[in-house]
Amino acid sequence: MGQQQLLLIVLVTIVIGIASLVAVTTFDSAAQSANRDALTIDISTLASSAQDYFLRPESLNGGSRSFDGFIIRGKLLPVSGISEDGLFAQTENGTLEVFAVAGSSITIIGHPSSCEGYQPGTVDGDGILATPGNCSEANQISATVGRREIVFE
Repeated sequence: MGQQQLLLIVLVTIVIGIASLVAVTTFDSAAQSANRDALTIDISTLASSAQDYFLRPESLNGGSRSFDGFIIRGKLLPVSGISEDGLFAQTENGTLEVFAVAGSSITIIGHPSSCEGYQPGTVDGDGILATPGNCSEANQISATVGRREIVFE
């Protein structure tokens, strides 16, 4: 082969390598973004359930205009496990945590499964989440829920 042909083969190989690297990086970024979006939807679902609890009278297992006593158990979320106290739940998108419950507001924190260093929690045969998964504070998704609003931070 001539030198031009060898040079062309080397250049094509380099271009294909760079294109593959860019494709993998783009795909990884899109997967992380999709995971965060899915966890945001899970948080919104749980937040709506908390608002429903707030408005429901105590006779119907509600909070009677208070978030006190709100737990995740029995809510409409596809969970693989819930902690015994009902304040943590694990979904395929990450871990949800009912963090701060006050009478008129509640804070829900989401730990995305795509964040670096995330380890899913351990769930026993009864669906009890023993050790919830978590990630660094910088990667968390947080929402404060009031009686009429959901504010993502």
